[in-house]
Amino acid sequence: MSTLTDLPDLSAVHDAFGESRSKAREVAEHERAKRSFWRELPILLGAALIIAVAIKILLFQAFFIPSASMEDTLQVDDRVLVNKLANSIGELDRGDIIVFDDVTGAPKAGEAVWRTVVRTIAESIGVSAPSSELIKRVIALPGETVEVRNGRVFIDDRELDEPYLAARAGGRIRPYGPEVVPEGHVFVMGDNRGISLDSRRFGPVPEDKIVGKAFVIIWPPSSWSGL
Repeated sequence: MSTLTDLPDLSAVHDAFGESRSKAREVAEHERAKRSFWRELPILLGAALIIAVAIKILLFQAFFIPSASMEDTLQVDDRVLVNKLANSIGELDRGDIIVFDDVTGAPKAGEAVWRTVVRTIAESIGVSAPSSELIKRVIALPGETVEVRNGRVFIDDRELDEPYLAARAGGRIRPYGPEVVPEGHVFVMGDNRGISLDSRRFGPVPEDKIVGKAFVIIWPPSSWSGL
């Protein structure tokens, strides 16, 4: 005849059953979380891209340096951040590096809608440079007279101090001017004067063509610095 001590320990069975149910719930919740993450990932990526494009349009833009025209200040494949709020003439100073819409007059080919979307996203994150934009340094402001002689730049007949230029830059500059910069315009030049396509070729840049001012190098990390 069984005694009370021979009966199974129901509390231990209950605890084991409860632990098993808890583990089952944890596994189920983990699986639900994984499924939820993969369902939400496209939404998160889409939101991130929308934010990047909105920032590009309204505030800042990462600009990819496609050529050697700004060496030695900016190297090919560098990426700079452009402040699009500083795009008025009143906020620009001589020596600022600006990004502006192409004013060379080169014809623009048509572009499919899907290519436009891909290009805009790539430009927003600085993977590629906008083919319709250029980057140069402000040399002369509205109303000033700019002239190049003997490999040196003169503003209102005073030689311009240009510590940002490499030693080689001055010797290959052709004579230019004198030319008065119209109101609402700036005169720009590349730091690598021998190869730069700039205001010496296409004239002063109108205010309404200025996208913004480059203010920091963000890539590569070894080149991080302000401009």
